Amino acid sequence: MAEAFEPVIGLEVHVQLLTASKLFCGCSTAFGAPPNTHVCPVCLGLPGALPVLNRRALELALRVGLALGCEIDRHCRFARKHYFYPDLPKGYQITQFWTPLCRGGRVEFEVDRTPHSVRLRHAHLEEDAGRLVHAEAYVAEDETLVDLNRCGVPLVEIVTEPDLHSPQEAACFVAELRRLVRCLGESDGHMERGSLRCDANVSIRRKGALDKAVATEIKNLNSLRALERALAAEVARQLALRGRGEAVNHQTLCWDAAAQTVAPMRDKEYAYDYRYSPEPDLPPVHIPERWIAKLRRALPELPLARKRRLEREYGIPPERAYLLTEDPRLADYFEEVAKAVGVPQLACNWVTETVARTAKELQVPIAEFPVPAFSLAKLLARVRDGALSHHAARQVFSAMVATGRPVEELLAAREASLSRREVSRAVEEVLSKHPALVARYQQGKRQLLGFFVGEVMKKLPNQADPLEVRALLHERLA
Repeated sequence: MAEAFEPVIGLEVHVQLLTASKLFCGCSTAFGAPPNTHVCPVCLGLPGALPVLNRRALELALRVGLALGCEIDRHCRFARKHYFYPDLPKGYQITQFWTPLCRGGRVEFEVDRTPHSVRLRHAHLEEDAGRLVHAEAYVAEDETLVDLNRCGVPLVEIVTEPDLHSPQEAACFVAELRRLVRCLGESDGHMERGSLRCDANVSIRRKGALDKAVATEIKNLNSLRALERALAAEVARQLALRGRGEAVNHQTLCWDAAAQTVAPMRDKEYAYDYRYSPEPDLPPVHIPERWIAKLRRALPELPLARKRRLEREYGIPPERAYLLTEDPRLADYFEEVAKAVGVPQLACNWVTETVARTAKELQVPIAEFPVPAFSLAKLLARVRDGALSHHAARQVFSAMVATGRPVEELLAAREASLSRREVSRAVEEVLSKHPALVARYQQGKRQLLGFFVGEVMKKLPNQADPLEVRALLHERLA
């Protein structure tokens, strides 16, 4: 029976915008502050406090909409969405309902290198709610604490059409959307911090049918793994209900990661349950066409388009191109190195492995990486020309990271102590002196490599690097 049905999935993705202050007040949006310290009468909803729209948040929301191919509503206004919850002190959320900022649009993404796309219904600007804290070591089992620091942080809510048909598709879509907002600099996309969260609406229908079925909503999924597993669990639950001839109820569910199951929270609300009303304290927003045009011209190359271009122009594997475009600054770094060295695969391997790993270990962004792209290019040019082995280049690179000394200075010091040519000459002398042992090595007696290393080191006492000697011997004997 399961094979006769397919999932129908629509997502609501909430993206926190990278502004210094909240959407309607001057409180800080910085993550990690002590609870309830970034609050004021406006975000606490105290009587008489009036909101003022953050222009930077509006600009970032516009950039998101333009990047998604949305149509911008130049005349929009805010509404009040009424509901009671402990982390919403006003008793309503300021959002957009009748006139969302952005309409339509589409997101392209890939699943196992196969192109997919999702239509967007709209994207609107709204304020975030606070955070309920429970299931933590410092919270009693029967207690829930409220932290209102997040209350009022600007969000863009991106609502898709129900175009997704598997948990994997949904996870790949959200991953691409996260890459996009990071590329734009709109959000840090940290799902574990709540900077990007997802609600999923799920139903199942007979394959190929166009009828609508009762959908459930899974709230506040804060990782790609949680999204994929929660959707798989809910699809399996609905299939089991249909198999028993039981109805699927219109419910809001939560994901229990420990039990790997979904659990009902409440009956799902409809739009009329929220008693939407115009926000009387905020005037309508009128956006000049020239501002939209300026923002559109300033958009960078988007991650998926750049990934495909890197594959096409540099001939690098898709998985490496994906890694590079996770961070636009890393992709910039790679392109500068690749163009200077002229061997894209060599540049790609070094940037995606050595540079990315070292930056992660140092916990520094690529913009502050201690080895500039032009310096790495000079080092890799020596590898390209055969003047430096990969092992020796890694040693020089480590010295560049540790000391900050220019690559030319480090290479000159290395060459002054011993040239690669001298090591190669010593290797050739040792191998020509022991032809019988060379033959035995090539017949499978690999233990002889240590003997050859020792003989070369005798010729170059306290000068040669044993690992470089071993690498040269291995290349020559092969």
